[in-house]
Amino acid sequence: MAEQLKNLILAYKADPESVYNTWFINNEERLKAFRTIKSGVGQTVESIERGVFGSDFKGSPLEAVVTAIAEQKQVFDGAAHAFYWKPKLRIPDIYEHEDNKRSFGLFLRQCATATQERQILQEIVRLDQLKIKGLGPATANILYFLHPTLFPPFNTSIVRGFNQISGSKLKLGSWPAYLVMRDRMLEWNFHHRDSLSKDLGALAGLLFEIGSARLIPETALESGIDHSAAVSADRIKSFEKRRREIAEDINESEEHSEMQHALAQLGRSLGYRVWIAQNDHRRIWKNTCLGEFSDPALELPGIDKPVRDTIALIDVLWLNAAGDIVCAFEVEKSTSIYSGILRLQDLSLALSAHDTHLYLIAPGKREKEIKAQLSRPVFRQKQFRNISYILFDELRQNCEAMCRFGSDASVLEKICKQADFT
Repeated sequence: MAEQLKNLILAYKADPESVYNTWFINNEERLKAFRTIKSGVGQTVESIERGVFGSDFKGSPLEAVVTAIAEQKQVFDGAAHAFYWKPKLRIPDIYEHEDNKRSFGLFLRQCATATQERQILQEIVRLDQLKIKGLGPATANILYFLHPTLFPPFNTSIVRGFNQISGSKLKLGSWPAYLVMRDRMLEWNFHHRDSLSKDLGALAGLLFEIGSARLIPETALESGIDHSAAVSADRIKSFEKRRREIAEDINESEEHSEMQHALAQLGRSLGYRVWIAQNDHRRIWKNTCLGEFSDPALELPGIDKPVRDTIALIDVLWLNAAGDIVCAFEVEKSTSIYSGILRLQDLSLALSAHDTHLYLIAPGKREKEIKAQLSRPVFRQKQFRNISYILFDELRQNCEAMCRFGSDASVLEKICKQADFT
């Protein structure tokens, strides 16, 4: 068993198209998601405690949380489905049932603030005892983003992969089954800690690949079962899907770089210093490294390190000669609009004394989504009213003219739009 798992781990890590290499390793969007989801959980708890959560999944802070999880692709495909309000079945029963809603909010609060594994396990047992209809261990996907070294993700493919490796017959849908799987995964992760990671996402990704038929354990091949036709068909479909996703990711990355390049070029032409997100300095657009447009370091005196680290990940900043941030831009090609707003929110709160203009940069097809997010009650507060958005095509078509004729950041008023707060 140990040797088989070791070989599977080696094959998993060697495959450039595995989720280990395309999702888990060197993926800044995955790392940003932790911040987005943790903040969204806090807003969900607050809205429940204030009695403004609402009676539907749509438009609730919880929608933003599970959407950010589902946007992690691959391992988290379909993660939001368990939380969709199914009115005919009245599940999950956390929208109309006030006691259940408060219990769910308390569970999220206690888990988000817990510092010990035992505390979270107690909360899981307490939630399970309430038998809230339709609220099962899909919630573990939220727990993963709160405590990634203690609680793995949970979905059909991961459970299927776990069963193939362990010989178990666990079924999706119960907390006891999840906890059995978790205990065994912690054991495997400990024994193979030099090959995997403290973050259980790495091992969950391996089980996902096995459950998706991209990796076949030796025990399955030796069992005497004829896997050839069905498994081959499944593997071909899985490979084709993965290649499409990788091609989409490459295209999205290129458009993201294109927009950063245009904003950096425009900022420099208007006389501003430019900061490119810390993790994007090595991005290339038309044979030019984006870091060449950027200040080498972002100096933000008087701002706490956690907030400063978040601000440093904002895609593009324009600074004046005094070092004040004049404009901040978040490019959202396919990632969460919500997470981009949160990073701009951090900047807005940290620099409340400065007149900083905040912009979301997105494709035209996401304009409706931007308006919906900016219309959320939490973003109707005064400090967020200065968030505008610019569509990709508007920036593409007008960048050169703005570079030539613009004198300062006010030139952006010609192409930016704002959500209607009326």
